[in-house]
Amino acid sequence: MTLLRTAGSRYGRPAVSARRGPVAPTTPSAVIVMAAGKGTRMRSATPKVLHRIGGRSLLDHAVSAARALAPEHLVVVVRHERDAVVAHLAEVAPDALPADQDEVPGTGRAVACGLAALPDGLTGSVVVTSGDVPLLDTATLEALVAQHAERGDAVTLLTTELADPTGYGRVLRERAEGPGADPLSVVAVVEQRDATEAQRAVREVNAGVYVFDIALLRRALDTLGTDNDQGEVYLTDVVARAHAQGLSTSALLVGDHWLVEGCNDRAQLAALGAELNRRVLARWMEEGVGVTDPATTWVDVDVELARDVTLEPGVVLHGRTRVGEGARVGAHSVLSDVEVPAGAVVTPLTQLDGSPRQDR
Repeated sequence: MTLLRTAGSRYGRPAVSARRGPVAPTTPSAVIVMAAGKGTRMRSATPKVLHRIGGRSLLDHAVSAARALAPEHLVVVVRHERDAVVAHLAEVAPDALPADQDEVPGTGRAVACGLAALPDGLTGSVVVTSGDVPLLDTATLEALVAQHAERGDAVTLLTTELADPTGYGRVLRERAEGPGADPLSVVAVVEQRDATEAQRAVREVNAGVYVFDIALLRRALDTLGTDNDQGEVYLTDVVARAHAQGLSTSALLVGDHWLVEGCNDRAQLAALGAELNRRVLARWMEEGVGVTDPATTWVDVDVELARDVTLEPGVVLHGRTRVGEGARVGAHSVLSDVEVPAGAVVTPLTQLDGSPRQDR
């Protein structure tokens, strides 16, 4: 086997550069990532948003997608195991500002705490997303922000359709009838526990990802209460409030439900990890990488593979491993933070950790 070198720090992800010049209308003024939940169903001492798939934490995936929008401000709302989450955030997104959620429950309250960390006079739009939706990508967020700007919406939300929508908030749209009807307009989002039987039959569900006009959001959150089945401040109530005021509200329906799939337990974590890995391998195969058995091959999202690399069955590549052109990685090898030179052959069953692993 030819020499394997440990991957150096030059492979670290670049920081988001400071914005220069006028702000594009599709660039949000701020992004708020909600990451305060306990994640009780994970049954773990590790905070839910710090569980990992594809070599990154759930929070890292969410923040990476948000940072690529180049917002002026990036806020992450924290509460459960606050110190651990904030320490991790300092490593993966040092430009992000943590905001502490108080004891008042609900997504509306979480966002209000996030808004409190922003400058009082800030105008424009704010994207709100969650720290446990790891497959949500920047392209989808960009499409949502673009629709918000093009329509002049007060609220734009991301939705998908599910064969079984049980447990999700249902999206209620206006009836698209008559010459002036707006098929994208949304009347309200009704949570499962508060929905009627007819409303529960709706298959379009709220993904928990939004773009709001900041001024409207501040005003609405100041007046929302907890008059619902769960006694929480619902962020979704802002949708109905805006529509009742005659403001434009709409939804962007995505056909790929994985993009908005949240993680609440170990089974969902495993399913999301497997789907992410499938997409990572598909992308590399499109780039000319040979994967003998995709069902048994696992590659982290920060791994780099050159053309004509071959990965034999059972290969696992972690961290910032780099494999050069034409190299072959033998069956059941596990490489972490390793550089494989072009043309090298890694013998089967090789296990090599190039550097002490550190949580990013």
